[in-house]
Amino acid sequence: MSATTFQYKVRDNLGKQHAGEMEAENRDEAAHKLRHDGFHILNLEEEEESLNLFPKRVKKSDIIYATAQLAIMVDTGITLSSAIAGIAEQEDNPAFRTLLNDLKNRVEGGEDFSSALAQHPKYFDKTFISMVKASEHTGTLGEMLERVATYLRNELETRAKVRAALAYPGVMAALAICVTIFLLTFVLPKFTPLFERKGMKLPTPTIIMMTLSHALIDYWWAWLVGGAVIGLTYWFGRKTVPGRKVIDWFKINAPIVGVMFRKVTISRSIRTLGTMIQSGVSMLEAIRLTSEVSGNIYYEQSWNRVLDEITQGNRICEALQGDPLFPKTLIQMIAAGEETGQLDFVLQKVSVYYDREVEMSLKTATSMIEPIMITIMGVVVGGIGLGLMLPIFQLSRGG
Repeated sequence: MSATTFQYKVRDNLGKQHAGEMEAENRDEAAHKLRHDGFHILNLEEEEESLNLFPKRVKKSDIIYATAQLAIMVDTGITLSSAIAGIAEQEDNPAFRTLLNDLKNRVEGGEDFSSALAQHPKYFDKTFISMVKASEHTGTLGEMLERVATYLRNELETRAKVRAALAYPGVMAALAICVTIFLLTFVLPKFTPLFERKGMKLPTPTIIMMTLSHALIDYWWAWLVGGAVIGLTYWFGRKTVPGRKVIDWFKINAPIVGVMFRKVTISRSIRTLGTMIQSGVSMLEAIRLTSEVSGNIYYEQSWNRVLDEITQGNRICEALQGDPLFPKTLIQMIAAGEETGQLDFVLQKVSVYYDREVEMSLKTATSMIEPIMITIMGVVVGGIGLGLMLPIFQLSRGG
């Protein structure tokens, strides 16, 4: 069996860290050699996997599945490091297996699980880490991991529903653009010489179609540059505060889909806040995390304002009072939860309610978008067809 190169990061008995490479037939042999030399393994991974030009991605569904498995194993009395190792051995995705092995090594090295997760912010967000950290103080890691898995699963399902609802109009829009470009650049130019030879006076719709056709054919490079500029502006703009303000404002104020995006954002915020409070996370930390995961800069600003007012001694319902981004009924339910001391319970119920509202909004938006897109395609294709047929009708009448 050929030797494999492994990259390692270890700590000696004096606490000093060392990193390097070594060859071994498999990972167990490499780990045995390092432990035999008196080192405590912090990280050990196969070089071939890390140098893969096309590594497999760690999907959100992988994280959810592993978290649910981990919850069951920990609840049955299996140690955390052994549970992670067991999941890693069964994992086919090399990138995810490397991630799990790193978590195992860190836990075996004495790190808290939350601290180990914090070393991989790309895969474990602050909400995940805060919930695990809260469970470490109460000794309810298994229960908390199940709650995390449920939370992440709900988030993933909501995003999938939104994407599915927007996929149809996206495909229809792309199809309409492609058909329009094909008709204007390949079909219409075939008739242009005929019209010019006849020297006939062309109808206004035909003149407009021919002008657009010439613009697409003669200045195709300008259209490409314009498309690239718009794409890059959106790509980089969404990473800046002014750009995010424009994009997020449009999302929550756009016709038809604006209501849907508002409910999706509120559902995510309320679910996060309720889960955090129920998990034992402090109120201030829970609101801060809710702000970060809201996904919309305007809701983020609202939650930050709530955080400031909570710090000054006000209640959440008082801080949200008069905010146009939050329905009055929601504020009333939060107020009832705060007065009865059952805010976490109320928020969980509200999040379930808004999940249903999101589904209804998705169905409503889809049912409205479908006829609108069909009408737009009909108008575009029909307009181009009319521009072609009117001169032909004139020729057939001898005009």
